[in-house]
Amino acid sequence: MVLLLSRSLWETLGPSLCLSALLAHQIFRRCEMFSLLLHSSLVFLPPAMATSYTIFAPSDELGVFSTMVFSYVVYLGMLSTSVIFYRFSPFHPLHRYPGPFWCRTSMFWHAVRITAGQQMRYLRVLHERYGDIVRIGPNMISVRDVSLIGPVLGASGIPKSAFYKGTVLSEETVHIAGIQNIEEHSHRRRAWTRGLAPTALRHYENIAATRIRQLVDVLEVQKGVVVLGDWFNYLAFDFMSDMAYVSTSSVILIQLYWHACSFNGGSELMQEGDHDNIWALLEKGIVAGLFMGQVPWLGIYLGYIPGATGPINTLLDYGREQSMKRVAQGSITRDLFYYLNNEDLPQKEPPPFFQLLNDGIVAIIAGADTTSSALTSIFYCLLRYPSTYAALQDEVDRVYPLGENVYDMKRHHDLHYLTAVIHEALRLFPPVPTNSSRQGPHHSKPLVFGSVVLPPGTIIHISPYVLHRDPRNFVFPDTFWPERWLIASGQLTIESARLPQGLAPPPGHHGTPDFQFVHNETAFIPFSVGPMNCPGKGLAMQQMRTVVCALVQKFWFRLQAGWDPRGYEENFKDYLTANRPELPVELEPRF
Repeated sequence: MVLLLSRSLWETLGPSLCLSALLAHQIFRRCEMFSLLLHSSLVFLPPAMATSYTIFAPSDELGVFSTMVFSYVVYLGMLSTSVIFYRFSPFHPLHRYPGPFWCRTSMFWHAVRITAGQQMRYLRVLHERYGDIVRIGPNMISVRDVSLIGPVLGASGIPKSAFYKGTVLSEETVHIAGIQNIEEHSHRRRAWTRGLAPTALRHYENIAATRIRQLVDVLEVQKGVVVLGDWFNYLAFDFMSDMAYVSTSSVILIQLYWHACSFNGGSELMQEGDHDNIWALLEKGIVAGLFMGQVPWLGIYLGYIPGATGPINTLLDYGREQSMKRVAQGSITRDLFYYLNNEDLPQKEPPPFFQLLNDGIVAIIAGADTTSSALTSIFYCLLRYPSTYAALQDEVDRVYPLGENVYDMKRHHDLHYLTAVIHEALRLFPPVPTNSSRQGPHHSKPLVFGSVVLPPGTIIHISPYVLHRDPRNFVFPDTFWPERWLIASGQLTIESARLPQGLAPPPGHHGTPDFQFVHNETAFIPFSVGPMNCPGKGLAMQQMRTVVCALVQKFWFRLQAGWDPRGYEENFKDYLTANRPELPVELEPRF
């Protein structure tokens, strides 16, 4: 149809449409904006104005419909051509960095590739092929260079990108993990810092101990095969609900066994099961959230459509109900909500309710999901490597002999091998395999890191999974070997250490093993680093140590007969947080 239009139509409207498209491209290129009105105006207004030419055209040969089609085809065609040509051209400031050819066109290419949960492996393959800096989008790079961890994530690092705005389908209701402004994040983080400081963690020990004791009691009555990861999900969600939404009456009841009382906290999955399909809800929304995080403008615009935020609204409704109860009841104990609500600072005003709502939800979802993932991976590794399991059990039996209170966390500092096991599981299976991205401000100077020069607005990915499995950082990068942490800390010599499976020296052979020991802890970032790292690291480590000690002391575990353990790693997927596979086990009491 366009070819049949008169030459006068092109001569009259063509140049102005092309010029308008080029101008719109420059606006899009220089500014990151999430204004639906402005975006719509840039995309639809110039062709619409050209179409209005028909009303004033001196000739009757030009119809409104023909002019409208011509205007939109020319304008959008020129806009698309300009965008694609620029992104492929040597004029683009990221042109020097290698990467997949089609990734330069649009973030949709990367977003589609990672929806299968293979982002961490995909990035690892790209780095092995292209090097330490890979261009994975028009304005996005992935970094494997350890020397850039500090400049990007450290104290003087780069703000976060708009990733989380896309995941929550909103530019306004962003939780603390997605705050881009560094000063605002620092201000919001203060309550978290107080609530997760070592002194505060001591107040949470009874809550954690009671919930973990409840887990032990529940597992003791299970028959047949137990899907251990499901119970870790329930434990983590119940515990974090207690931390964020525990009520005044439950502070007293929580000192009792779970089967002797009725909790009034926010969650009772261990006792009642997941009847509300909370975990199914999380898994349902996480894939779409990951996709929208790559194209945040699309996620924000979809948020205006009623029903598009179904899973998110369900979680918000749950959090809103629990938050209102918690605020109304006040507190007589120092749980995490006590600090988030500034109850430890009577002279300070409580934060706005929407902030409490967002922080409470991120505490439950992020805290529960990551801790559950880590616990599942820890037990997978232990059961996959029986010699490690036996060594750990010996340490637990020594620190907590039969009859000793395994829930007494004061002895955790003696569990050196357990700490090594946890670190090694987090290295191989980080609960957040690919950190949320960082982005240089659009209206700033280029970012310069040695020979690396990045233009304003560049989005930067640093994947813990990729760093943890780089042989330049850790010897035997794909092998579970907790002893490496004891060797690195000087608690064990390499000559006396048990070597990974398949590397043991021949019988009667002594001396230094025939390999170079490599251990770069700067590259170990399962909790991220810097002022925007995970504030709950201490709480997570405390909980993981207690759970492992309690279960190892109480039960014998073994993998389900016939289950192929290789499937765990193959099905360990990256949806920002790790979507781990099932871990079917058989267990029996030790005593």
